Amino acid sequence: MKESNNPIGIFDSGIGGLTVAYAVNQLLPNENIIYFGDTAHFPYGDKSTAAIQSYAVKISEMLLNQHCKVILIACNSASAAAYKLVKEYVGSRAKVINVIDPIVQYVGAEYPNGKVGLIGTKKTVSSNVYQRKIDKLNKDIIFKAFATPLLAPMIEEGYFNNAISGSIISNYLKDPSLDGIESLILGCTHYPLIKEEIKNHYRGEVNVIDSSDIVAVAVKEYLSSSHLLNEEKTPKHKFYVSDYTQSFAESTRLFFRQEVHLERYPLWE
Repeated sequence: MKESNNPIGIFDSGIGGLTVAYAVNQLLPNENIIYFGDTAHFPYGDKSTAAIQSYAVKISEMLLNQHCKVILIACNSASAAAYKLVKEYVGSRAKVINVIDPIVQYVGAEYPNGKVGLIGTKKTVSSNVYQRKIDKLNKDIIFKAFATPLLAPMIEEGYFNNAISGSIISNYLKDPSLDGIESLILGCTHYPLIKEEIKNHYRGEVNVIDSSDIVAVAVKEYLSSSHLLNEEKTPKHKFYVSDYTQSFAESTRLFFRQEVHLERYPLWE
């Protein structure tokens, strides 16, 4: 089997990474996708760095066993905590891509001298990874990050586009630390599911940066430059979870607009 026909492996703590998987599928419809939702350990945002690293390496091992040509860490918390370790572990066996670097490059190009905000999990915000990377660009960007820990569990439970989610989102976005921003990074792959609610709050006054499309472009650019684009027209997708949840099954069907068979793959058993 040609290496270009090998799948793209994508993982997240739950359904959030499906926003990235969907964007990759839309941009690269010929690619085979293997998605792993670590539902047994959701959410990653309040886990220790060591715990996230152990999950990420174990999942990467599983994706390597499936001959993935790319391993995409479709989770900001895992990208912040485990990217370097996963890259070291994977070595030359696959390309490892995180969801942070493509966004930082995009912000540097689009918002020099701007005031940029970010909302994300406690893990992503406390890591200061975005702050450090944006500062290194030397683009005089004022950067403000604010932790919004209730949003990912709320979305995972199916609470979005309703009065409850609207109230929680508004309360977070009214925080003074986000005053005066011109753009807002959705620093969690769950958040594109509430993008419209966030846009409604800002009424067009703030640009909302959805990471999923930007990351999908980064994947395409890598595959294209490495001559690894799949030319076959019959892609097959596989979906694994470390623990079965009904909300994950429903969300997967919603994103891929087809009946999806979920396979349970416990990380430790």
